[in-house]
Amino acid sequence: MLFNSLKYALFLPIVFALFWATPQKYRVWILLVASYVFYMSWRPGFILLILGLTLANYFIGFAIHKAHVANAPTAIRQKKAWLTLSVVINLATLVFFKYAYFFNDCVSALIKPLGLPATHLPFDIILPLGISFFVFEFIHYTTDVYRGSEPIKSFPAFALFASFFPTQIAGPIKRFQDFIPQFLAESKLTVAIFDSAISLILLGLFKKVLIADNLSFFVQGGFGNAGLFSGTDLWIFTYAFAFQIYFDFSGYTDIARGSAMLFGYKVPINFNLPYLARNISEFWRRWHISLSTWLRDYLFIPLGGSRCSRWRVHFNLLVTMTLGGLWHGAAVHYLLWGLYHGAILIVHREFQELQKLASFAWLQKAVTSKAGTFASALLTFHAVCIGWVFFRAETNAVAFQMIRKMFTFAPVFCESKMVSAVLPTINYPLIYPSMFLLLPILAAAHLIMGWLNRTSLVARTPKIAKAVWCCTMIFLVMVFSPDKSPRFIYFQF
Repeated sequence: MLFNSLKYALFLPIVFALFWATPQKYRVWILLVASYVFYMSWRPGFILLILGLTLANYFIGFAIHKAHVANAPTAIRQKKAWLTLSVVINLATLVFFKYAYFFNDCVSALIKPLGLPATHLPFDIILPLGISFFVFEFIHYTTDVYRGSEPIKSFPAFALFASFFPTQIAGPIKRFQDFIPQFLAESKLTVAIFDSAISLILLGLFKKVLIADNLSFFVQGGFGNAGLFSGTDLWIFTYAFAFQIYFDFSGYTDIARGSAMLFGYKVPINFNLPYLARNISEFWRRWHISLSTWLRDYLFIPLGGSRCSRWRVHFNLLVTMTLGGLWHGAAVHYLLWGLYHGAILIVHREFQELQKLASFAWLQKAVTSKAGTFASALLTFHAVCIGWVFFRAETNAVAFQMIRKMFTFAPVFCESKMVSAVLPTINYPLIYPSMFLLLPILAAAHLIMGWLNRTSLVARTPKIAKAVWCCTMIFLVMVFSPDKSPRFIYFQF
């Protein structure tokens, strides 16, 4: 059930009406049943997977807490054993469903030079939707209980924590310390909250359907036929994908936040004007915030964080970002994308250390000046765009081919006669003026919509202006949406 589908347009109001018509003590059950129905709308059988993991982590949480309060000589060992069991169960489930084919392909590639036949799995595996997200939430839960947090006593509340339908498929990754108190507290729906929720949902649909979906066809034509285009062409396709993935994923998050707000829950902002970041470290504090903070708290810091030797910090960054890249998908190009970000984070860290030296005080002044800030943001954006090539390209060979062409002086216009077959609805010589006009518009949309997400403008807007704003977005989405809307990019993760 996609957020931009007719099914969801009918499902959400029904659940909303049932929720607020039901007494407070039964509302968790209403949302839990609705969340399971939402998950089963794709493949009903996978409800057993999420329910099984929910039961396992629920009881393991209590076992960890029991060992913690016992304060016996064996308590630490028992706590570690239970936590290890939780991590193994969750990660083994994730690895089986998401990485079995990947590891099988790796083994086949290793034994091929030996003349041995390729290995094949004796069964087919279907990747459950949202598994990467709710597995991370379970690991967060048992880890924080191990660190001393109180476990969730109510099973329906705990089950809802993992299955809550607005954030079930593609996040944001929730923290139970924020989630549970909001739903156990008595909630009231106000006109201001309702207005903000509907405005967020419409804003998300606007981003997804009007901007991201229309860009997707242009991007597919470029990345799917990279050999036909010049380096300048490929830069334009890469810019287009940078904005496509931003508007697609942030659009999903806005719909999720708005949907959750209808039930009295506030989902934290997952994007904070990421393309205005002045360095790559700041980019990761603005992009997919729930994932970057999870990787920091449950991977980077346990590895030693930044409180260790210089080379160990570099190692920690590489491991964290490489595994973060692999989390996005079971393919080598995702792994290289993560490795690339780990490498440029190391470069940025070394650059920061260089600025601290007295002999390079001038460099710090230059970087913090207005011109330096603009140049830093521009450089960071392009560094991120190079990473998007690895992320979006279907193979590493295509990614390296694109990057090589992007950094060579190729002709401005591609003269291939096959372009008309690749982009049949586009007048190719007009790509450049149209895209150079569109890119500033997309940049402005990134700025304006990011600002709208961070303000309470809707709450202070007159009712007539709210109505006009909402009607305008609905009209634009209906008129300019493509005939076929691709699914959200992060659904496959």
